[in-house]
Order: sequence, then C-alpha cells, then structure tokens
Amino acid sequence: MLRQVIHTGLKSSCYKLGLFVSRHPVFFLTLPAVLTLIFGFSFLSRYKTDRDLEALLAPSHSLAKIERSLAGSLFPLEQSKKRLYSDLHTPGRYGRVIFLSQPGGNVLLQAELILLIHRAVLDMKVNHRGYNYSFSHVCLIRTEDKRCVLDEIISVLEEIRLTGPNNKTSAPKLQLTYPSTKLKDGRQSFIGHQLGGVAEVPNSKDQRVKSARAIQITYYLQNYGSTTQDHISEQWETEFCTLMHQFQEERADIQLYSLTSFSLLRDFQKTIDLSRSKIVVSLMLVLMAATLSSSMKDCLRSKPFLGLLGVLTICISSVTAAGIFFVTDGKYNSTLLGIPFFAMGHGTKGVFELLSGWRRTRESLPFKDRVADAYSDVMVSYTMTSSLYIITFGMGASPFTNIEAVRIFCQNMCITIVLNYFYVFSFYGSCLVFAGQLEQNRYHSIFCCKIPSEEYLDRKPIWFQTIMRDGQQHSSHHEPDPYENHFIQHFLREHYNEWITNTYVKPFVVIIYLIYASFSFMGCLQISGGSNIINLLASDSPSVSFAHIQQKYFSNYSPAIGFYIYEPLEYWNSTVQEDLKTISSGFNTESWIEQYYQYLKVANISVSNKTEFINVLQNGFLRRVEFQHFKNDIIISRSGDESNIIASRMFLVARTSENTQREVVELLEKLRPLSLIQSIKFIVFNPTFVFMDHYGMAVTMPVLISGFSVLLVLILTFFLVIHPLGNVWLIITVTSIELGVLGLMTLWNVDMDCVSIMCLIYALNFAIDHCSPLLYTFVLATEHTRTLCIQDSLKEHGTAIIQNVVSFLVGLVPLLFVPSNLTSTLFKCLLLTGSCTLLHCFVILPVFLTFFPPSKKRHKKKKRAKRKEREEIECIEIQENADHVTAV
Repeated sequence: MLRQVIHTGLKSSCYKLGLFVSRHPVFFLTLPAVLTLIFGFSFLSRYKTDRDLEALLAPSHSLAKIERSLAGSLFPLEQSKKRLYSDLHTPGRYGRVIFLSQPGGNVLLQAELILLIHRAVLDMKVNHRGYNYSFSHVCLIRTEDKRCVLDEIISVLEEIRLTGPNNKTSAPKLQLTYPSTKLKDGRQSFIGHQLGGVAEVPNSKDQRVKSARAIQITYYLQNYGSTTQDHISEQWETEFCTLMHQFQEERADIQLYSLTSFSLLRDFQKTIDLSRSKIVVSLMLVLMAATLSSSMKDCLRSKPFLGLLGVLTICISSVTAAGIFFVTDGKYNSTLLGIPFFAMGHGTKGVFELLSGWRRTRESLPFKDRVADAYSDVMVSYTMTSSLYIITFGMGASPFTNIEAVRIFCQNMCITIVLNYFYVFSFYGSCLVFAGQLEQNRYHSIFCCKIPSEEYLDRKPIWFQTIMRDGQQHSSHHEPDPYENHFIQHFLREHYNEWITNTYVKPFVVIIYLIYASFSFMGCLQISGGSNIINLLASDSPSVSFAHIQQKYFSNYSPAIGFYIYEPLEYWNSTVQEDLKTISSGFNTESWIEQYYQYLKVANISVSNKTEFINVLQNGFLRRVEFQHFKNDIIISRSGDESNIIASRMFLVARTSENTQREVVELLEKLRPLSLIQSIKFIVFNPTFVFMDHYGMAVTMPVLISGFSVLLVLILTFFLVIHPLGNVWLIITVTSIELGVLGLMTLWNVDMDCVSIMCLIYALNFAIDHCSPLLYTFVLATEHTRTLCIQDSLKEHGTAIIQNVVSFLVGLVPLLFVPSNLTSTLFKCLLLTGSCTLLHCFVILPVFLTFFPPSKKRHKKKKRAKRKEREEIECIEIQENADHVTAV
C-alpha cells in the first residue's frame, strides 16, 4: 500500500506540474532563456583557465606533500633541484633539452655542436622594461663565487672537445664511465640522467662508455621572490623554446627536443583549442540525428523540430551551468571537456522519453491534458535518474575525492544535471505545449500551415500529397494508433521484437554474453594506474615527443630519491653504518657518508667517537675541493664547544626498465615501511612522488563511493518501489555494464586516470538512465508470458533508447579526430559506455528476462478469469438483445 501511495503521489505531482507548464508556456519558455542570456554573458566575460597543474592532477592530501614540507624545512628544495632530478614533474622554472644523434651515430662526437648551442643558450637575452637579462641573471643554483651551476655533462663535453676522438675506434679519447664518472676536479658524479642510449666498451670492468645516442641538459631558473623575476624567467623559457626550434631547422645532423616548466600546462590546455571546432561539428551531428529520429511520414504527428529543440535545450542549459561556474570564480581546464557530452547523454534521454510519452497519450484529449499525461508518465522516472546523477556526482564532489580535477568536474556535473532537469520540464515542456497546440489545430509539423482536406489533396500532384498528407487520412481500422508508424517503433514491433525473443536466437545471445563477460573479466584483472600525465596532453605536442624520447633513452635509472635523515644519528657507530649500507644496497648512491668512509679508509684515519668524527669531517673532508659540494648535505649545529649532526641527506638512484613510473611507485612502497622498522629515522622524497603517491587509491575512490551510494540507494528503496525485483535486476544490469566498460577500456589501453574515472561514474548513471524504464516496465507488465512482457517494454521504451544512444554515439565521432590523448580516452570510454548499454537493452536483457523471475503465471490466471467473466456477460447480452450485440 505504501508503494502504491508513493507511486501515485509522484505521478499525481508530475501530472500537476505538466498541467501547470501547459497553462503557462510563455513564462516557462522565457525564464530559462533569460537565465541563459544572463549567465551566458558571464561565461564570455569571466572565462579563465587554471594554471596550476599540480593542484589539479596530483592527490590533494598525500604523505608525499608532508614529506616535501619536511624535506624543504631541512634543506631548501630550490637549491636541490639539480641533484633531486625528476623527469616531467620538476617544480619551478627550468628549460631542458635532449640532443639526439642520428640512428647509428654517437652524440659524444658532436660535442662541438652541442657546446655551440649551449653557449647560444647562455648568451640568449630577454628584454624586460628596457633591461636585458641572460641566463647568468636568472639561474637558480650558484656556487660560492656566484657562478651558475651547470650539469656535469657540460664539463664532460668540454673535455671531449679538448681531447678529440680516438682515430681507431671513432670514440672519445676521454675515459668516460657510466653511470658515474670522475670529473676533472676530482669529483665523482652520477650522469645516468644526462647521458642516454649508452653502449659500453665490451669486457670493460669499469663500465667505460663507447658511444651514446642522447644527451640531456637542464637549465634551472629562479621562480621565487617577486612577480617580476617569475615573469623574466617565463620570458626566458619562451625564448629558449624558440631558439631550440630555430637550431632544429638549421641543423639536420642532430635532433633537439625541448621542454620547459610551462610546456606541460600549455599542452594540457591545448586540447581546449584543438577541440572547439570538433565540438561544433559534434553538436551539428547530434542535431541532425535528433531531428531525423523524431521525424515521421505523417506531416501532422512528425516532430522534427521537437528533436531539434530538445538538443538546443540541453545546449542552453549547459551554457547556463558554465556561466554559473565562472561567476563563482571557477577556472576552466581540459578535463571539463567531457561535461557537454555527459549532459547531452542524460538530457536528451529525458527529451526523447517526453516525446515518446506524448505519442502514448490519447489524441482525443485536449493538448494540455496530453502534456500533463506525458509528464505523469515520464517525469517520475526522469526525476529518479536525475536524482541518482546528483547523488553519484555529488559523492564525487565530496571531500572523499582526493583529485581536485575530479572534484571540480563532479561539482560542475551536479549543477549541469540540476539545470538540465529544470530546462527539460520548463523550456522543452513549453515547446511540447506549442507543438501539441499546432497538432490539435491540424497544422503542418514543418511548414506550420493548415493541412488541406482529403478532397483538395486528391487534385494535387503526388509529391504534394506526400508532403501534406497526414497518417490519419489513410490509416485503417486495424491500425488505430498513427504514432505506431514511426519508423523505429515500426521496426521494433514488426521485426526486431519477434526475432530477439525467438527460441533459436537465445542460445547465440547467451554465447555472446559469455564472450562479453570473459573479456570484461580479463580486462578487470589487468587494470593499470594512470599517473602518467602524458595521457592528458595533446598527442602531437612537444611535451609528448620529449617524454617519449626521454622514456626511450633515459629510463635506465629512476629519478633521484632524496634520503633525508631528520634526527641525530651516531654515524661513527659500526651498527649504524651497516644499517645505512643495508638500506642503500642495490642503489646507485650520491652520498657524503660513503665518500667520507672511503676518505677515512684511504687516509688511514680512525674515528671512534663523535668529537673525532665531526672534527675530521669539518676540518679535513669538507675542505677538499672534490668534497666541498657535500656541505649542503649536512646540518651541523654548535652549542658551546660541542657540535652535532642534526640532519643529513643522500641521494639514491635505482636501476629501472622502460616502465619507470610503476617501478618508482614500487620503490616508494618499499622504502617507506623501512622508515618505521629501522632504528634510523628517515623520509624519502622526489617531486615525482607528489603525483604518484597513492594515485591509484585517490583516483578510484570516487567510483567506489559513487557505486556504493547507488547500491545503497537501490537497496534502501526496495520497499518503496512498485516491485523490488526491478531494483534487483537494475543492480545486476548496472554491475554488468560497469564491469564491461572497465574491462574493455583496459584491453583498449586506457589507464585509470582522472578522465577515465569520470567516465566510469557517468557509465554507472548512463546504464541506470536507459535500463531502469525498460526493467520496471517489464516487472510491472501484466501480459501472461515473459516474452510478451519484454516485447511490450521494448515497444514502449525502445524508441527513446535508440534515439538517445544513437544521437550520443554520433556526437562522439568528431572526438576521434582531435589530436589529444585526453579526448582519445574520452572517446573510448564513452563509446564503450553507449555500446555496452545498447547491447544490454536490446540483446542481453530481452533474452535473459525470459529465463528468470518475475513469473507472470499469476497474471495469466487473472486474465483467464476476466476472459471467462466477460464471456458470461456477453452470453447474457446475446440472450437479451442479440441484434444489439451483433451491431456492436
């Protein structure tokens, strides 16, 4: 009884809403248009793009950010950038270039050319307010004599230029070892991040270099202090890219790939510019599909303009939502590109359902009552699905979401869905009222002129009759509903419904589903994290080219991991020394501790207590030229006559393969637990960790929370819906679609990044949007067999589902031609979402619902009883007045 009361109350409320809209169509047409004009203007005047890539894409709350803060408080990270090398996630301002020799060549033999380009970079000047600034003015790291610190590979190239090549082997005469080499000043330096594609001399014990394919040089710039300094550094980066491009055009014997701090952001936002024209094409395709699918041969009942106005309704609601976003100081980023497609997929579903609901109403009713009946029939379901959209994306916008880009996207989707709902029942409802009035007054659906009489048409040519004749003028008594002549509904009723429920087709459908489930399960077992920022950039951008070359030639070693000991430690103790060796075993290290122990061993000096250890360290080791750079790695405090080492650091580099990012995450997961077990208190940090730290958990959390919230809502409403089995079937169907999209997108090489996660949240809602009307109509159907029930369900809702999914998929096609990894991910995920939903609605469910509950036997018994009662009544009528019954 409670279910019936709630359902009746909702339908009655929607009926009254439809009646209210039909009585005030001008108001409901004008109000949304005014809102769009107001907020559309703010959209144009307040448009801004987000410039902080880390805040958008890195986990908002992570241990790596705490470690960065602690490491920065001990040793200024600005001065550590050169030694704390990271690949693409280097913070601050910088310019980086990779020199790549031709295939089979040796880049070391081109030292003269590389140094020429290097000197051009140093001499390059940028003008700001009448003053010229070169690299010497803006460089970040300086020596004690105020000279800019450069990469060690520059010194190596200088030595190679002076010594020249070996005539016998065509290799440099310089004894260069890899990955660490000894420089001219006696320092031992790690060059694994600066020299790539290395071929070693055969049978060489000291890993001597024979040739190399690539050299990487980084120029670190100042980005702290005043805004002016940052602006000068930005100008320098722009000029740096221009210079590298110029050298690339002039020199064909070497390839140059450049990267700067703004390159990633520029190429991330570049997708916006690349996709603008494609979005317009997509809109045209959706308009065309909606218009054609809403048309009929019947010039009175055909509604092409309602299909067109339905799409425009969603467009203006999306513009209003964007205006509200910018009014509230929102900043646009490329991940928001999916919102128009998400909004279109849900909004047009409501539009086409309202149109189908109008077709199901009785033509004999006044047009206002027909609109109210359509609202009563459709808006209950549309309200429920819109509510689920708001719940799922609302959970994605909650503090549980740790990725800012996902949180901003979900907030915008909530606003867009609310406005979609309002615009559909107001603006589109008003359009439906005017179209209904034209139909009731027998006006042409396209030309808006009065449809002529049958006698007048008979005197006109065939082409005129075809354009101006309505379906009622030539319909038969066996086809009382002219709306059933709609080509999609006719196809489903006359051909598809009988075919898909045929006994001989069902085994093949079961086999298809088993194949679908197998591939989905296979894909779900191969899910990989998508913390690689390259997946979100324009595919033909310089950043992507640079990243691919860097991955190919410089992936032998991981980024430099800073190992920070943040508590006083007895370094002279042999146990501590062994613990440090155990932790750093398997790494290439740049450590003052190892160098100091080696120094003590070579000098035959014995230190057995703190005083001796620190005294030799300060007065002997750190005063040697080759060890002076280690002064920045040790913090020594002095209290009276006693000195203490309160903190120190060293750098670890691991040997890796081409899948560097995954291995770096594994390293992080192994090193952190050691800090809790070992007696040595330490932290590890690299700027890359900020993007990678628990990224998989951060990015999947919104989907898990949204899925759980939907499951909870469906379970809690078991006793509120008309039939609980509808919820059971909906949960099973949505789970099948969601896992199918997840598994198949993994097999299609789509990683779990913020874009694919947002698509998975949308897939959840898209499946509910399209499957719920079909399932609830089936479980409530009163036909005496399951086959007839599913056929009625497809007949009632199949047209709207096909119209919406086809329009949705057609609108995705232009995304395929945007040269961007982000839009490629968006296209793949949304294509799988639409395809899997269509497969379930028209292939899998129509077959599987004929096998499983709910049973329809009770309806069969009721129908037999009613038919028997009707036969008895007819017999009585025949006995009393046979002529009247015959006439009837």
